[in-house]
Amino acid sequence: MSTLRYVDPHARRGPVYRAYVHLAGGRFARWLSTTAIWSAIVWKIDPYLLRLTRGRLGTGLLLPTALLQTRGARTGLTRRNAVIYFHDGELVTIIASQAGRPENPSWFYNVRANPDVLLGGQRFHAHIVEDDAQRARLWDLADRVFPAFAAYRDSAAQSGRTIPILQLTPNEV
Repeated sequence: MSTLRYVDPHARRGPVYRAYVHLAGGRFARWLSTTAIWSAIVWKIDPYLLRLTRGRLGTGLLLPTALLQTRGARTGLTRRNAVIYFHDGELVTIIASQAGRPENPSWFYNVRANPDVLLGGQRFHAHIVEDDAQRARLWDLADRVFPAFAAYRDSAAQSGRTIPILQLTPNEV
Protein backbone atom coordinates (compact mmCIF):
# COMPACT_ATOMS: atom_id res chain seq x y z
CA MET A 1 0.00 0.00 0.00
CA SER A 2 1.34 3.46 -0.91
CA THR A 3 1.43 6.36 1.49
CA LEU A 4 -0.64 9.40 0.63
CA ARG A 5 1.60 12.47 0.48
CA TYR A 6 0.79 14.91 3.27
CA VAL A 7 -0.56 18.17 1.83
CA ASP A 8 -0.37 21.04 4.33
CA PRO A 9 -2.71 23.83 3.21
CA HIS A 10 -0.72 26.30 5.34
CA ALA A 11 2.57 25.51 3.60
CA ARG A 12 4.16 28.28 1.63
CA ARG A 13 3.79 27.65 -2.09
CA GLY A 14 6.65 28.38 -4.48
CA PRO A 15 6.46 30.67 -7.51
CA VAL A 16 6.10 27.81 -10.01
CA TYR A 17 3.13 26.35 -8.10
CA ARG A 18 1.51 29.78 -7.73
CA ALA A 19 1.94 30.48 -11.45
CA TYR A 20 0.54 27.06 -12.34
CA VAL A 21 -2.60 27.39 -10.18
CA HIS A 22 -3.09 30.90 -11.54
CA LEU A 23 -3.15 29.49 -15.09
CA ALA A 24 -5.14 26.38 -14.10
CA GLY A 25 -7.70 28.56 -12.34
CA GLY A 26 -7.92 31.23 -15.03
CA ARG A 27 -11.07 31.99 -17.00
CA PHE A 28 -10.00 29.98 -20.06
CA ALA A 29 -9.01 26.90 -18.01
CA ARG A 30 -12.25 27.08 -16.02
CA TRP A 31 -14.25 27.28 -19.24
CA LEU A 32 -12.27 24.44 -20.80
CA SER A 33 -12.89 22.21 -17.77
CA THR A 34 -16.65 22.53 -18.31
CA THR A 35 -16.59 21.46 -21.96
CA ALA A 36 -17.74 18.06 -23.16
CA ILE A 37 -14.33 17.22 -24.57
CA TRP A 38 -12.71 17.81 -21.18
CA SER A 39 -15.22 15.50 -19.53
CA ALA A 40 -14.91 12.89 -22.24
CA ILE A 41 -11.13 12.82 -22.36
CA VAL A 42 -9.15 14.56 -19.62
CA TRP A 43 -11.22 13.58 -16.59
CA LYS A 44 -11.28 10.00 -17.89
CA ILE A 45 -7.48 9.85 -18.42
CA ASP A 46 -6.60 10.77 -14.82
CA PRO A 47 -7.58 7.49 -13.14
CA TYR A 48 -5.47 5.51 -15.61
CA LEU A 49 -2.54 7.90 -15.44
CA LEU A 50 -2.55 7.93 -11.63
CA ARG A 51 -2.76 4.13 -11.45
CA LEU A 52 -0.02 3.69 -14.04
CA THR A 53 2.36 6.08 -12.24
CA ARG A 54 1.35 4.96 -8.73
CA GLY A 55 -0.08 8.39 -7.97
CA ARG A 56 2.95 10.38 -9.09
CA LEU A 57 1.43 11.96 -12.21
CA GLY A 58 -2.01 13.12 -13.20
CA THR A 59 -3.38 15.73 -15.57
CA GLY A 60 -3.38 18.17 -12.64
CA LEU A 61 0.43 18.04 -12.77
CA LEU A 62 1.45 20.17 -9.75
CA LEU A 63 -1.87 19.97 -7.94
CA PRO A 64 -2.09 17.53 -5.02
CA THR A 65 -4.16 14.87 -6.73
CA ALA A 66 -4.90 11.30 -5.70
CA LEU A 67 -6.98 8.45 -7.02
CA LEU A 68 -10.30 8.08 -5.18
CA GLN A 69 -11.75 4.59 -5.41
CA THR A 70 -15.42 4.22 -4.56
CA ARG A 71 -18.12 1.61 -4.90
CA GLY A 72 -20.97 2.58 -7.25
CA ALA A 73 -24.12 3.71 -5.46
CA ARG A 74 -26.38 1.73 -7.79
CA THR A 75 -24.12 -0.88 -9.34
CA GLY A 76 -21.69 -1.66 -6.54
CA LEU A 77 -18.91 -1.66 -9.14
CA THR A 78 -15.51 -0.13 -8.42
CA ARG A 79 -15.18 3.44 -9.69
CA ARG A 80 -12.02 5.54 -9.81
CA ASN A 81 -11.71 9.31 -10.07
CA ALA A 82 -8.89 11.78 -9.57
CA VAL A 83 -9.52 14.36 -6.84
CA ILE A 84 -7.59 17.29 -5.41
CA TYR A 85 -7.01 16.79 -1.70
CA PHE A 86 -5.35 18.35 1.32
CA HIS A 87 -4.91 17.48 4.96
CA ASP A 88 -6.64 18.98 7.98
CA GLY A 89 -4.59 17.44 10.76
CA GLU A 90 -5.18 13.68 10.57
CA LEU A 91 -8.19 14.11 8.27
CA VAL A 92 -8.04 14.36 4.49
CA THR A 93 -10.36 16.84 2.80
CA ILE A 94 -11.73 16.53 -0.73
CA ILE A 95 -14.06 18.92 -2.52
CA ALA A 96 -16.85 17.71 -4.84
CA SER A 97 -16.50 20.79 -7.05
CA GLN A 98 -16.69 19.33 -10.56
CA ALA A 99 -15.23 22.68 -11.72
CA GLY A 100 -18.36 24.50 -10.52
CA ARG A 101 -20.76 22.66 -12.81
CA PRO A 102 -24.46 22.65 -11.88
CA GLU A 103 -24.39 18.99 -10.75
CA ASN A 104 -22.33 17.10 -8.21
CA PRO A 105 -19.75 14.64 -9.54
CA SER A 106 -20.91 11.02 -9.72
CA TRP A 107 -18.26 9.97 -7.21
CA PHE A 108 -19.99 12.13 -4.57
CA TYR A 109 -23.14 9.99 -4.76
CA ASN A 110 -21.03 6.85 -4.57
CA VAL A 111 -19.27 8.10 -1.43
CA ARG A 112 -22.56 9.18 0.13
CA ALA A 113 -24.01 5.69 -0.43
CA ASN A 114 -20.79 3.80 0.41
CA PRO A 115 -18.55 5.95 2.65
CA ASP A 116 -15.68 3.46 2.92
CA VAL A 117 -13.24 4.50 0.20
CA LEU A 118 -9.64 4.26 -0.91
CA LEU A 119 -7.66 7.43 -1.57
CA GLY A 120 -4.17 7.03 -2.91
CA GLY A 121 -4.37 3.35 -1.96
CA GLN A 122 -5.21 4.05 1.70
CA ARG A 123 -8.49 3.13 3.40
CA PHE A 124 -10.71 5.94 4.68
CA HIS A 125 -14.23 6.52 5.94
CA ALA A 126 -15.84 9.63 4.44
CA HIS A 127 -18.34 12.02 5.95
CA ILE A 128 -19.96 15.10 4.45
CA VAL A 129 -19.23 18.34 6.30
CA GLU A 130 -22.54 20.05 7.09
CA ASP A 131 -21.57 22.59 9.78
CA ASP A 132 -21.36 26.10 8.28
CA ALA A 133 -18.46 27.25 10.48
CA GLN A 134 -16.50 24.10 9.67
CA ARG A 135 -17.24 24.51 5.97
CA ALA A 136 -16.04 28.13 6.04
CA ARG A 137 -12.80 27.08 7.75
CA LEU A 138 -12.24 24.28 5.22
CA TRP A 139 -12.98 26.59 2.28
CA ASP A 140 -10.26 28.91 3.54
CA LEU A 141 -7.83 25.99 3.55
CA ALA A 142 -9.03 24.72 0.15
CA ASP A 143 -8.53 28.15 -1.42
CA ARG A 144 -4.91 28.13 -0.21
CA VAL A 145 -4.29 24.85 -2.05
CA PHE A 146 -6.26 25.69 -5.21
CA PRO A 147 -7.57 29.28 -5.44
CA ALA A 148 -9.89 28.36 -8.35
CA PHE A 149 -12.21 26.72 -5.81
CA ALA A 150 -13.57 30.24 -5.08
CA ALA A 151 -14.64 30.67 -8.71
CA TYR A 152 -16.06 27.14 -8.69
CA ARG A 153 -18.20 28.03 -5.65
CA ASP A 154 -19.53 31.12 -7.42
CA SER A 155 -20.29 29.18 -10.59
CA ALA A 156 -22.06 26.38 -8.71
CA ALA A 157 -24.04 28.90 -6.65
CA GLN A 158 -25.37 30.51 -9.85
CA SER A 159 -27.09 27.21 -10.62
CA GLY A 160 -28.28 26.77 -7.02
CA ARG A 161 -25.70 24.14 -6.05
CA THR A 162 -23.73 24.13 -2.83
CA ILE A 163 -20.46 22.29 -3.38
CA PRO A 164 -20.07 19.41 -0.91
CA ILE A 165 -16.95 19.13 1.24
CA LEU A 166 -15.96 15.68 2.49
CA GLN A 167 -13.53 14.73 5.19
CA LEU A 168 -11.90 11.32 5.26
CA THR A 169 -10.92 9.57 8.46
CA PRO A 170 -8.20 6.94 8.14
CA ASN A 171 -9.54 3.39 8.56
CA GLU A 172 -7.36 1.00 10.49
CA VAL A 173 -7.27 -2.44 8.87
